[in-house]
Amino acid sequence: MPSFDVVSDFDAHEASNGVDQANREVGNRFDFKGTGSKFELDEGVIQLTTQSDFQLKQMMDILHQKLSKRGVDIGCLDEQEPEFSGNEARQKVILRRGIDTDRARKLVKQIKGAKLKVQAAIQGEKLRISGKKRDDLQAVISMLKETDIGLPLQYENFRD
Repeated sequence: MPSFDVVSDFDAHEASNGVDQANREVGNRFDFKGTGSKFELDEGVIQLTTQSDFQLKQMMDILHQKLSKRGVDIGCLDEQEPEFSGNEARQKVILRRGIDTDRARKLVKQIKGAKLKVQAAIQGEKLRISGKKRDDLQAVISMLKETDIGLPLQYENFRD
């Protein structure tokens, strides 16, 4: 019985490289000289530290640019609210991995609502779709590509 998995993931090594490149650019730019601006990556959380809100927005643009050039989908970034204290501004950006149960349930409900002859099962942080015909599975993939759930989706482990 043909099946495939729907996952939401990114390459952690490429994300680390993107953060390093962003740090290098912030260190070289004239408008960031002497501000102590930096990016710190620690277990899936990127911490941005600088002096002002304007610089924080500029740093976020640099981060988006560097990550997208490295092939990391910026849809997996969960940007938290900035924190301001004295002459320092901080913001956390969480790199999301996996499909949470609420989104997985919505996807299963949407797949069942499409009246295709496939079964969808939630397996941890991924979704397993199986059916008798390959065409039905390809229809599910095209349907999921059109939907926007706030996460980048990848389709892997396609078996006949």
